[in-house]
Amino acid sequence: MQSVSIVGCGYTGRRLAARWLQMGARVRGFATRAESLAQIEAVGAQALPLDLDAPQSAPVIEPPRGHVMHDHGPGTAGRDLGDALVYYMVPPDKTSDGDPRLERYLERLEGVDGVEGLPRRVIYLSTTGVYGDQAGAVVNEETPPAPKTARAARRLAAETALRAWADARRVSWCILRVPGIYGPGRLPLERLRDGEPAIVPHEATPGNRIHVDDLVSACIAAGVAAAANGRIYNITDGSDDSLTGYLLRVASIAGLPAPPLVSRAHAQRALSATSWSFLAESRRVDNRRMLDELGVALEYHDLDAGIRASLLETPK
Repeated sequence: MQSVSIVGCGYTGRRLAARWLQMGARVRGFATRAESLAQIEAVGAQALPLDLDAPQSAPVIEPPRGHVMHDHGPGTAGRDLGDALVYYMVPPDKTSDGDPRLERYLERLEGVDGVEGLPRRVIYLSTTGVYGDQAGAVVNEETPPAPKTARAARRLAAETALRAWADARRVSWCILRVPGIYGPGRLPLERLRDGEPAIVPHEATPGNRIHVDDLVSACIAAGVAAAANGRIYNITDGSDDSLTGYLLRVASIAGLPAPPLVSRAHAQRALSATSWSFLAESRRVDNRRMLDELGVALEYHDLDAGIRASLLETPK
């Protein structure tokens, strides 16, 4: 039986947990808040508390069935991951350089004797933001990262830390670079209802996104494909509609008023620095490696179909 651990088991993680459970896997979801733990249990996975901001925090991980738990002394029981597949989805602390949360987790993956506590593969969900501003040019996994924001720099630091940790221990790793995620309960409906402006189409720049269910398919493929060992994949639907185009599509399909359109210069003056930072960068992200190597069959390569499906489903 496949043993799967999802660390930072939130919106995407719960849908991933449900998919693995349908496939007969044994799934554990780790989260900090009581509400999140209850949501993990609701999809049928084992919910376990984990606070990576607390240095003394340690994952409480049970061994896969049939795996022998070794007693290493007080405080070490339950830390043996055996052959588990680990998905790491915890965002870095916004106030830190690098990613101390990931570092704390990796420190606690190992049993006292070292290798027996190591997972089979660690899959890290990163961001396409590590490519920085490419002025609308196409980027692929061979494009050198050039993060422009602190949050993207933290993600790149986390990628580097994971690769170094895994390579030193001969643990398989895979990095998924993910753009904006949309899906049930994750459409900009309130933004449209509030009448927030969007940039006029001729000044808007390319964007990239993925439906959560297609992201889950990519996560599954990254967990089972031998080719995914030591590889980085861009996870997008292949479209590059601007945010304005996306908002106009959602408004039309949902029957909401279209957003008021303003110039790019006006938007920069009106938006907060954080909100503007998402619009200041532009790139078209190539997803051919994901399609060719992982064999992911996108259910929602058509953005309109993904929006309609998201509106029809009540988020869990």
